[in-house]
Amino acid sequence: MKVVVMGLGLIGGSIALDLKQTGKFSIYGLDASEAHLKKALDLGLIDQAADEQVLKNADVVILAIPVNAALTVLPGILDQVSDTTLVMDVGSTKTLVCQQLETHDKRRNFLATHPIAGTEFSGPSAAMKGLFRGKTNIVCEVEKTAFKLQERAMVIFEELGMRIRYMDPKAHDKHIAYVSHLSHISSFMLGKTVIQEEKNERDIFDMAGSGFESTVRLAKSSPDMWTPIFKHNRENVLATLEGYIENLRQFKTFLEQENYEAIYHEMEKTNRIKDILKGITINT
Repeated sequence: MKVVVMGLGLIGGSIALDLKQTGKFSIYGLDASEAHLKKALDLGLIDQAADEQVLKNADVVILAIPVNAALTVLPGILDQVSDTTLVMDVGSTKTLVCQQLETHDKRRNFLATHPIAGTEFSGPSAAMKGLFRGKTNIVCEVEKTAFKLQERAMVIFEELGMRIRYMDPKAHDKHIAYVSHLSHISSFMLGKTVIQEEKNERDIFDMAGSGFESTVRLAKSSPDMWTPIFKHNRENVLATLEGYIENLRQFKTFLEQENYEAIYHEMEKTNRIKDILKGITINT
């Protein structure tokens, strides 16, 4: 099976690596960065660097680029591929891309997916073997994709070891705003707050332990990827921020009032997150 991976960063590179190592796929790489293409070849993520001419004879095209770029290039990709080619995106927002392609002549060639996996690192060097094994892959509007191409997608998902969950694009974007997008904003802003304070308190990082490191980990994520995500999911992100900011204000009020009993009960109630997440693999 001839698979073209467009975008050879963490996600695209990891998909390419796992599929290539099965020996069942020929992996062609496309990337806007020549350096990324060369690195992907050097690391053995892809079999061959290619140009857009390869799209015409591809069995599968996997688009792993920032969501704003995906919106721009997806219609053109569908224009170029054959009637039997499966095109998938792996972006973190789904509503706009599904709306963009709703009336495209080759809508049945497209499958909207979001593998819930990742790290804070980017680029081909961040690619990891087995990144998706046991992780959830959200698939949206599956009924709009040709059945034979759905089957082809399932072959790839099984090779990557992903669990499949079907979801409406709007529901996906609402829920992902809470469990992923808000987490990244919190991490970025915590990092900013500490950096601001560090100007006057040089010892602050010497005192930082594993709790701080794990909480601020996501602040190392790429702004090139996350700014478009916040833009595309703006309304849902704003809604999550309202609730989050209100909880912070409430905590601040309790502290100002020296109401430590209320603080204790707030934390005690939140401890039930342990039961909710018990047995669940947390994805980035």
